[in-house]
Amino acid sequence: MKEPLVLVPGLSCSAALYAPQWPAFADGRPIFVAEHSLDDNLPAIASRLLKAAPERFALCGLSMGGYIAFEVLRQAPERVTRLALLDTSAKPATPETNAPREQMIALAEKGAFDNVTTLLWQRLVAPARLADEPLRLVVRQMADDVGADGFVRQQRAIMLRPDSRPVLGSTSCPTLVVVGEEDMITPVAEAREMAEIAGAHASLKVIPACGHLSTIEAPEAVTAELQRWLG
Repeated sequence: MKEPLVLVPGLSCSAALYAPQWPAFADGRPIFVAEHSLDDNLPAIASRLLKAAPERFALCGLSMGGYIAFEVLRQAPERVTRLALLDTSAKPATPETNAPREQMIALAEKGAFDNVTTLLWQRLVAPARLADEPLRLVVRQMADDVGADGFVRQQRAIMLRPDSRPVLGSTSCPTLVVVGEEDMITPVAEAREMAEIAGAHASLKVIPACGHLSTIEAPEAVTAELQRWLG
């Protein structure tokens, strides 16, 4: 049996975030998607993941999924065989990064979750994809699947995230860092920093003409990188 793979979606995203990659990995490889919308803090989300996951596994997270992956490494580094960090950051939350999250929480709690999803869309994909209606509908359906309450819990968890650069620096498993060249949320500079911290066992791939949701914006390129990473 091939090495199990645990996938962790991003904020307001579901398993559909990895739908384009699924056919390439499903042949003989157990695949698990983490539940990340039921808890309002990263330690609890990671603990839930570890209880459901196989004893040892490859771990891939996009955006918020990366923050969760770092927490998994804090709790059980010996269980992670390899690490993929897609469009994420190892930096801690700050008052500046939390301010817009607080505004989105307020909107969601007032019943204006539609407004939240509209605002997020403007920053989630490369500018050239903003008029891509099929892509927008995929993103909107994922947000609806998570729901306003799940979104609020996820935002509260993200707002408490610590500095993960030390844990990344202590990780020795094969590490892949992927980022969209036009990612406005976790830009290329933050991906380069992670790759440098991870050191010789890390590789960095910048995906051209791609924003924050690389797995569905540039599925073929991301799938190829993940296949190389899995070996």
